Amino acid sequence: MIFCILLIAVFWGFGTVAACSTLQVLNAITPGSTYQRVANLTYGTDPRQKLDVYTPLNLIGPAPVVVFLYGGNWNSGERNYYQFVGEALASRGMVAVLADYRLFPHVRYPGFIEDSAQAVAWTLQEVQRYGGDPRRVYLMGHSAGAYNAAMVALDPRWLAAYDLGPTRTYKGTLLISQLTCL
Repeated sequence: MIFCILLIAVFWGFGTVAACSTLQVLNAITPGSTYQRVANLTYGTDPRQKLDVYTPLNLIGPAPVVVFLYGGNWNSGERNYYQFVGEALASRGMVAVLADYRLFPHVRYPGFIEDSAQAVAWTLQEVQRYGGDPRRVYLMGHSAGAYNAAMVALDPRWLAAYDLGPTRTYKGTLLISQLTCL
């Protein structure tokens, strides 16, 4: 329940508190004693192609895995802003993978999706080393990251680039985006 409230607070934006962003507040209040974070793992050659893995401390057996791709209009953001997502998922017995991807103007479409697919491919191939079950990988994205996750999930060419056929893919997706008036 608390996790849902935190997600709503972030994605519908409660503004700022004492010059802190909502994300900073959420990172500060999320418990940090239930997981281990392995930071700055490389999944590609670009300096932004890095990810963090959050693993529950009391892991029993291979855990389900959530790959989280953040939003930011493809021109801003970084995985450290969403540390609370990794912490919340790990505190509930899941391995969380939070990946950065290249941003505009450094890269243009479809570079964002290519990076997201490469991060998912890395996860499928490496997450077992961190206690995750590669047969139970879920994709989760917010806003622009939700678009990236949807494209990786729905178009097989993105993962096929990493020799991942239909038997080595993800289990499901969770796509989050705020409601806006157009």
